[in-house]
Amino acid sequence: MRGVASAPAEFSGLHVLADDDPRWRNDPVAQALAACEGGARVVQLRAKRATDSQALAWGREIRALSRAASVVFVVNDRIDLALACGADGVHLGQDDLPPAEARRIAPRLAIGRSMHERAQLARALAEPIDYVAYGPLFGTTSKQTRYAARGLAALREIASDCGKLPLIAIGGIDASNCAAVRAAGAQGFAVISAVANAADARAAVRELAAAWERAR
Repeated sequence: MRGVASAPAEFSGLHVLADDDPRWRNDPVAQALAACEGGARVVQLRAKRATDSQALAWGREIRALSRAASVVFVVNDRIDLALACGADGVHLGQDDLPPAEARRIAPRLAIGRSMHERAQLARALAEPIDYVAYGPLFGTTSKQTRYAARGLAALREIASDCGKLPLIAIGGIDASNCAAVRAAGAQGFAVISAVANAADARAAVRELAAAWERAR
């Protein structure tokens, strides 16, 4: 069931998750700036450690950057923060607010949904969502997860189930393997450390975006 956000966003292509883990060399705003300047299609604020006031300040900065660059801006987990900073959407995990409740609270927001197995996707297809994120595809050290690496065969199965619902792959994806991810049926892919920990974050985004485009 597709969402009913008032201004449907385009979720294909590169998603950069602007993450606030202190181990990264680039802070969330620097990551988002690189995403906007380097050719990402979506930037998502993932503030798991910051205070609410700090997350809101970052969100407002990222909103301004993304609007100037015509990049879609999504907030991870927090529908209140998404509304407060004027984001285009909210991304919900399996333990977050159910999409139906999010849609009731914020009908204009696009809604993304994380999933890790086909049973979760089957349930999600009956929810008011606008795209799904599937992983970890090749494993990840960027965030904690109880799920093992899924692999390309599983991604192809998920892609066949999604129909026209945009499918975004995440977990261990880089410029060397994103072509295989696209060939398996994903409409986009998401990264964290590939940009958050890059010596030149903007160049990293450009390389990732270009690799995805070459895989057409």
